[in-house]
Amino acid sequence: MLSVVNDDGTTANGSALIDEIVRDGARRMLAAALEAEVNAYIAELADQRDENGRRLVVRNGYHQPRKVTTAAGVVEVKAPRVNDKRVDEATGERERFSSAILPPWCRKSPKISEVLPLLYLHGLSSGDFVPALEQFLGSSAGLSPATVTRLTTQWQADHAAFMDRDLAEVDYAYVWADGIHLNVRLEEAKACVLVLIGVRADGSKELVALKDGYRESGESWADLLRDCARRGMRAPVLAVGDGALGFWRALAEVFPATREQRCWVHKTANVLDSMPKSAQPGAKKAIQDIYNAEDKQHAQAAIKTFSRLYGAKFPKAVKKITDDEAELLAFFDFPAEHWIHLRTTNPIESTFSTVRLRTKVTRGAGSRTAALAMVFKLVESAQQRWRAVNAPHLVALVRAGARFERGQLVERPEAVAA
Repeated sequence: MLSVVNDDGTTANGSALIDEIVRDGARRMLAAALEAEVNAYIAELADQRDENGRRLVVRNGYHQPRKVTTAAGVVEVKAPRVNDKRVDEATGERERFSSAILPPWCRKSPKISEVLPLLYLHGLSSGDFVPALEQFLGSSAGLSPATVTRLTTQWQADHAAFMDRDLAEVDYAYVWADGIHLNVRLEEAKACVLVLIGVRADGSKELVALKDGYRESGESWADLLRDCARRGMRAPVLAVGDGALGFWRALAEVFPATREQRCWVHKTANVLDSMPKSAQPGAKKAIQDIYNAEDKQHAQAAIKTFSRLYGAKFPKAVKKITDDEAELLAFFDFPAEHWIHLRTTNPIESTFSTVRLRTKVTRGAGSRTAALAMVFKLVESAQQRWRAVNAPHLVALVRAGARFERGQLVERPEAVAA
């Protein structure tokens, strides 16, 4: 359909022509996808017939049009309807067709749901959501303040259920721990978000826990770890974190068998901060030689070289590495394919870097529970894009207690008869 375009590129209703083209294209593609889905469903069940030979699954016109909010804007959808006369023998109820593309309850795409917690964290109140998104989407359909309030309430319930779920059925061989300071809607100025991410036996990464704490204190971490243990979490084989003493004290109390690995990114920053800028480039290269070494023996030799080069002038900087040598080199006792994952807390940092960029300090206390729920929804969304660790099949061997030397699995010698 042709539209009259004004000099500024807008149409008669005030929207840009390009936006109308995009929305029309999205509407057509969605309609075609829904038609194809229904046709495939009917074709698959074409042999299902009643005693008179009539098909039990046939087309039945269309549902009433409804508007769906998508990333391309608000599009009107007229979904095809299916008449399914089959009866479930177990329950006695009629079978029903449910679209996987557009479920009956769907009024907005998941991408739109991801935007809402971002806006909240950015300091936007629920009353401001409608005018903010209306300009972008071309309509306020499904985005009333009441709708947003219901969503935030549901997110809080989702977070509460997540933090109360049973952990006995999952097993984390590795965990990363960090305290993230977002400065958004938390009641205490020094509050932070305590985050645990784990690696399951199949190598996939998963959010384990997310809770607010005070200054990454030992008691805050201990409370989180005790709660995880109470819900059935086993002691991880290795925990990775920065030098914050609070977490390590809590780990020793709750999971004393778990080994410790210090984050090399945090350690490098701490060491360089205690040196003049003129010495930092060379020191940084020397530090990289340590954690990029071929194996633990070469790493230990690189530490000695670092001490010899910088020990006389910068003893405090060198001491930051030599005092934590065992914890900094622990990752060498695990599969070489996992070293790149285990020597830093990057899985947490990379996830929250986006959150940090999209947040700012908001005035007023706000709701602590709501803020945590927003952060939880953002991480839950990001989790779908997390990659499994390299060589995931080796994670189960790590959990089983297999021994690795120079990054390679050490086969157990067969018993020799006396």
